[in-house]
Amino acid sequence: MTKVIYILIALQLLASCTATLNEAPNQLTVSEGFKNPIGFHDQTPTFSWKLPVLKQVKSQSGYQIVVASDPELLPHHADLWDSKTVPSDQSVQVTYQGKPLQSKQKVYWQVRFTDQEGNASAWSEVANFELGLLSNADWTAKWISLEPEVIHDTLHASTLLYTPQYLRKSFLVDHEIAQARLFITAKGLFEAQINGKKVGEDVMVPGWTPYTKRIETLSYDVTDLLNEDQNTIGIILGSGWHSGRLGWSKFLWFEKPLPRALCQLEITYKNGDKAIIPTNSEWKGTRNGPIRSSSIYDGEVYDARLEFPHWSTFDFDDSQWENVIAEALDPNVDLVPKSHLAVTPKSVLKPIAITHPDSGRYVFDLGQNMVGVMDLKIPVKKDQTVMVRFAEMLNPDGTLYTENYRNAKSTDYYIPKEDGTISYRPTFTFHGFRYVELSGFDEDQHPEKDWVTGIVQYSNFDKTGHFNASHDKLNQLQQNITWGLRGNLFDIPTDCPQRDERLGWTGDAQVILPTSMFNYGVHAFWSSWLKSAREEQGDDGSIPFVIPNCLGPESSSGWADAVTVIPWELYFRTGDTRILEDNYEMMKGLVAYYKAHAENHIADVNTFGDWLQPYPLGEGNRGDTPQDLIGTAYFARSTDLTLRAAQVLGKLEDVRELRTLRDTVRAAFEDQFIDSEGKLTTEFETQTGYLMALGFELVTEETAQKILPHLIRKIEDADHHLRTGFLGTPLLPTVLDKYGLTDIMYTILFKETYPSWFYCINQGATTMWERWNSYSHEDGFGDAGMNSFNHYAYGAIGQWLYERIAGLAPLAPGYKKVRIAPIPGGPLSFAEASYESIYGKVSSAWRKVDSGLELHVTIAPNTAAQIRIPFKDGMAIRVDGEELSERSDITFVKRTETAIELEAMPGTYVFKTL
Repeated sequence: MTKVIYILIALQLLASCTATLNEAPNQLTVSEGFKNPIGFHDQTPTFSWKLPVLKQVKSQSGYQIVVASDPELLPHHADLWDSKTVPSDQSVQVTYQGKPLQSKQKVYWQVRFTDQEGNASAWSEVANFELGLLSNADWTAKWISLEPEVIHDTLHASTLLYTPQYLRKSFLVDHEIAQARLFITAKGLFEAQINGKKVGEDVMVPGWTPYTKRIETLSYDVTDLLNEDQNTIGIILGSGWHSGRLGWSKFLWFEKPLPRALCQLEITYKNGDKAIIPTNSEWKGTRNGPIRSSSIYDGEVYDARLEFPHWSTFDFDDSQWENVIAEALDPNVDLVPKSHLAVTPKSVLKPIAITHPDSGRYVFDLGQNMVGVMDLKIPVKKDQTVMVRFAEMLNPDGTLYTENYRNAKSTDYYIPKEDGTISYRPTFTFHGFRYVELSGFDEDQHPEKDWVTGIVQYSNFDKTGHFNASHDKLNQLQQNITWGLRGNLFDIPTDCPQRDERLGWTGDAQVILPTSMFNYGVHAFWSSWLKSAREEQGDDGSIPFVIPNCLGPESSSGWADAVTVIPWELYFRTGDTRILEDNYEMMKGLVAYYKAHAENHIADVNTFGDWLQPYPLGEGNRGDTPQDLIGTAYFARSTDLTLRAAQVLGKLEDVRELRTLRDTVRAAFEDQFIDSEGKLTTEFETQTGYLMALGFELVTEETAQKILPHLIRKIEDADHHLRTGFLGTPLLPTVLDKYGLTDIMYTILFKETYPSWFYCINQGATTMWERWNSYSHEDGFGDAGMNSFNHYAYGAIGQWLYERIAGLAPLAPGYKKVRIAPIPGGPLSFAEASYESIYGKVSSAWRKVDSGLELHVTIAPNTAAQIRIPFKDGMAIRVDGEELSERSDITFVKRTETAIELEAMPGTYVFKTL
């Protein structure tokens, strides 16, 4: 009887505990942050969830995940996987360990957790994901195109292009439809239509990968687009990156392969039957459609006189169209689901002004340098060609400044079929611009602002970070950073979005990664690009300048290192160890490349140097920091990052070898480039040379202390101005901060004169510029050959804005532990940053109050924070108005001369020093 009583008491206690925690985990995602995706790429996904924000929920002590093929089986009869109760605080990136998953399979899952007291939560809502076609064997379709044509000249002088193709297939549906999926891709670009309606919102798809090795496919739910009788699929096929010109030299694009389309419509009927409508020789096509040419660099020519209305509907007469040529799949080219979201229209910009600089030409100012296309609603006259030109800047006379576009024509043409008002938006191109010039419209009409709308396009990720401060130009800098990211994260990370380049330059990518990760949800974006990097790596471990590669096999230190820097930084900001697993061999390969090209561990390898260093004493764009110093510094840096990856992955033998190699290279660096007084031995002393020595920890601490005065001297010699290029600039704030020289960094940051961040803003910048002096009110435009007004590399300063000015940084992978350590300085009276981490929202916001500081902090559930608050003798501190000693959720760690350090549990707090 006593035993029964104990059991009843225990059950009552359990019931009372679980009753107090009736909320469930939320925001369920799979793998790189996907929410209920279709056409999903990951056959062994990971699961992540967030704990509810409740005062009593501090952390997770266990979880249970259930996975099923039918939502009715959840949560108690999961047929694919039941993790059972796992004692763990892991709530992100939990790897699926159930039955093998297959192409097209739809999977449902739920999760619940127990909190730090052992209280069980309610089950989450049911989430799902649906796999795409995972291998070539899943395709019954064939590549189709019309007979090859001789690529021809167009209205764009000296531009050879394929004519876009219009492809179609009609079919009948015999039964009531349960669901329909369209699996589709192209060698080139596609727009799909069903029964006259566009499929999805994506543009410039399937995107850009190493096409001879991998082409991404997309999946769409088209159930609602189908009729239960007569249906038609239509595909417009353009050249894109695959078949259009790339780069500034003809050898990069001449005689590109013909565009081709591939799609497979799969219908499931309510009676259980299935039907597949693939691309094959039964399709028909024409090149006599209204899109006469399309080019990424040059724009689009649209002739409305050639429109054939309703061409993707069943009743359209295609008897004059040609039969297509069908081609089998290449077994050496993998067809795989796209592993990040495609480019889509994300927002719109309206003109803020219209000017009339030249006869018949009107310029619309959108007020912001942007990337995408324009949407026109304008009056036209039959047969009178409308010309639409673009520019980032204006000449002094108000005309478009386009010299910096080099040989990218960046011009759209529209030829009307009749008088009236038309609507037009280009299909297979994109532009980088602030200004739109219109000519050729109905000259009897006076332009209105609503004639032109800027359609902002970029890869479909959401905003995750926020920064704001008490300084207008600092806030403008943050705005310029985010607009630069939107413009250059366009399916791949590009260097610029406007001229005859727009390539995946690796050096720009590696310096911007931390800043990009704070501002936007780009986990999947970068993970996908790293796949291309693995595919492009040379047999000797080298990494090409751009990815995907279209410039040849050469490699460059500081650029190639994107394949060690990005995997590590991406892992550290997401907690996704699979990033390291997937890229570890590539990382090792680059280290082997350095090792093979080093003599006595000095890597005198090719480099673009400290690209665009201001005021070089030498010649060219590569700066004054010598090649062998940069090569050796990055040899050590990449070895160190690969070592860290090996430690995380438990590769103990590699850890020993890599540690020895790293230490040897570091010693060689110090011996070769630093003298006994801590001064550089190179021909020119550079800020970057010293920054690499300190930032990459290439010297002993004793030597570091000797180096610091020389670095400070070089900064003072420049009157606290930048003398750093693409590689040195991101190191500057972190090094100065590390050695307690934040006041110097504040001075540099708030400089108004050339070269500085605010100097560009003072000249009217609304995005980051490639050169600090791309333009000035006093001297006009810089070198047009290298003069991009949307180039995100110098936006890497954003990391310091968020992590040190506002004081919000990850201290453990995935923000599992957060550092809240603001450093007030300069003219600022407040600053704030917030970030939607994989665990939940974290934030830091400080404001000077009287003689002290008020700090507002948010710490996500299932995480912890180290909080460091400026503090001096004679001060007191309060937490939510209470004495620190009265708080059980905050632990005192230590006190220094300038700060107090605390540890805090999840929750929201207001700290105030008095």
